[in-house]
Amino acid sequence: MSRMTRVLAGGLAAAAVAGVCTAVAGGGSPAAADRASEPVVIGHRGASGLRPEHTLAAYRMAISQGADYIEPDIVATKDRRLVARHDNWLADSTDVEQHPEFADRRKTKTVDGVTRTDWFTEDFTLAELRTLRTEERIPATRPDNVVFNGLEPIPTLEEVLELARQHGVGVYPETKHPTYFDELGLSMEEPLVATLRRYGFDGPGDGVYIQSFETANLRDLARMTKVPLVQLINGSGAPYDFVESGDGRTYADLVKPEGLKWIASYAAGIGPATNLLIPVDSTGRLGRPTTLVRDAHRRGLTVHTWTIRNENEFLPADHRQGNATAPGYRSATGDVGGWVTRLYRLGVDGVFCDDPSACVGARTAAYG
Repeated sequence: MSRMTRVLAGGLAAAAVAGVCTAVAGGGSPAAADRASEPVVIGHRGASGLRPEHTLAAYRMAISQGADYIEPDIVATKDRRLVARHDNWLADSTDVEQHPEFADRRKTKTVDGVTRTDWFTEDFTLAELRTLRTEERIPATRPDNVVFNGLEPIPTLEEVLELARQHGVGVYPETKHPTYFDELGLSMEEPLVATLRRYGFDGPGDGVYIQSFETANLRDLARMTKVPLVQLINGSGAPYDFVESGDGRTYADLVKPEGLKWIASYAAGIGPATNLLIPVDSTGRLGRPTTLVRDAHRRGLTVHTWTIRNENEFLPADHRQGNATAPGYRSATGDVGGWVTRLYRLGVDGVFCDDPSACVGARTAAYG
């Protein structure tokens, strides 16, 4: 199956799943043919294990490695432009500290209940942000990426979409901190939908998903667009919109049958953390798989799990390699192929990967 076939099949599968959500909630189940026959590989923030995340270089690398989708996290600027950053704070992923002209922009704010002192995208116009240069966000784990510091500006959503269109891959934007931005009067949903539509990413079959860890903005988006939506589910905690509104539910509640039924009323899929599919114990070793993939499929929901990373630090103990006392052990490459193959065997429909080549290689070995 070619990459474009997988992208289109994934989008059409999401559409088919969305179309049967009501029937499934009533007790039916989608046909196996409603999902792509092979899991899609999503370049998580691009190939962020090999280039600083959310740079055009990282997205290009992911595409060259065979990723079916590239994933931009989206935040807003002061002048309502959407840019690709993991969060709205800037010090850990740009050289903003080296710009004395912006020294007075450093502020203390509370974002999703956490207070931090930093520079924030909403205090910059796009033109000002474009004078900054990107840097590796976790240099201790990925020291090889530091050589690429200072080479690229922060990309706009338009640039990411242009790149995707040029190379025939899908896009998988994530709205970051949507409640926070709504409260600032910088709602991201409307410009996101309009920009996607302008580039032809307008609905099922167009090679696009929109994802979020919050629920309220996805429910709003369900009324605004036909693009398949994916509810991200963390391994702990609760969606911030629940916290803000006083809703007592947690992510753990969302993976229960009633939670999945509710998600199926507005979304086409879920994006659970891997530990919700295969828990790990206190030593980091894998336990018995849960029934979440099966339960989600019964509700008509696709399952795209996150995040597959190559470094021992991020892998289950079962798939780490090397001498644990050796220098650099935590950042050394482990058995990522074996790990992602376990997830493929559970029947997941897609995986978010920091090094897409590892997930593509494992998929080729598993599916031919």
